[in-house]
Amino acid sequence: MRLDPPAALQAPTRRPAAAPKFSEWRAFWPLLALALILLVDAFISPGFFTIRLVEGRLYGSLIDILYRGAPTAVVALGMAVVIGARGIDLSVGAVIAIAGAVMTELIHAGMSAPAVLLATLLVSLICGLWNGALVALLDIQPIIATLILMVAGRGVAQMIDAGTIVTFRSDFFSAISTGRLGPAPSRIVVAAAVYALTWAAMRRTALGLFVESVGANAEASRLTGIDAKFVTISTYLISGVAAGIAGVLITSDIRGSDANNAGLWMELDAILAVVLGGASLNGGRVYIFNTLIGVLIIQSLTTSILVSGLPPEYNLIVKAIVVFLCLLLQARPVRQAVSGMIWAKRT
Repeated sequence: MRLDPPAALQAPTRRPAAAPKFSEWRAFWPLLALALILLVDAFISPGFFTIRLVEGRLYGSLIDILYRGAPTAVVALGMAVVIGARGIDLSVGAVIAIAGAVMTELIHAGMSAPAVLLATLLVSLICGLWNGALVALLDIQPIIATLILMVAGRGVAQMIDAGTIVTFRSDFFSAISTGRLGPAPSRIVVAAAVYALTWAAMRRTALGLFVESVGANAEASRLTGIDAKFVTISTYLISGVAAGIAGVLITSDIRGSDANNAGLWMELDAILAVVLGGASLNGGRVYIFNTLIGVLIIQSLTTSILVSGLPPEYNLIVKAIVVFLCLLLQARPVRQAVSGMIWAKRT
């Protein structure tokens, strides 16, 4: 008769090695995708990473990516907050057009530049309040509620502009969008300020906790004493103001209001940036830094297509393929497979 040795004398079973920690960092995969795109840019265009100072202002391809991506970044940050509360805002492009039309009209009316800026942001805030009221108070699905303003808002902007492109001249607004603060372009500074404020609101105040709680489970949040309706309205207010700021930047850049094209399809880029940053459309989490990385991926990809010299008819196809690969890289099964391969090689 065979007796098994006591448990204390048995050879210890070997536990499976833990997965590498870096793969658990949610920003790792968006950063990896961004790094790969930038490396392709550097291969296509020698000197891509060169940054030079000309007449006190920074120039270079990397600076151009930040410069051109600033309006999208501002909109995407507001979109990240809305999506974190399990909402969506399809009206941001129309709000950009409305903000530009109101801003141009008030400049021609002779109002002072600071007053024009405040009035423009106030109108954008009202647009956000409209969306928030439809979603939170009337319980209309977010995609339908914001689709209303997406369609009607651009028509409102066209009515304000009387169907024409209205131009203006303002040193104040030109300085905001195309000027510089020190060596940095001013619109990059504006986008950085919006990022800092959004990060502080989501990570250093109770609002961020409430937004993620409502996004995870609105009913449970209500039972714990959180005013889910107020939180939902607040997210759309933030998105509306963010779109208004982007409208000011875009309108100031072209020195005119183009209600037909200003912010056109910006909502899609903003949503894509949030998703590329690893966020789920089911809500529950707000990824501020990752959203910014998503914006840089989109803008870097646009720059790649431009510097590659591809015929225009291939641009959208190439962009769609690369975006698909970026999302595939962030899919959980793919991440686990890649992490396992890396860990297997290391052991």
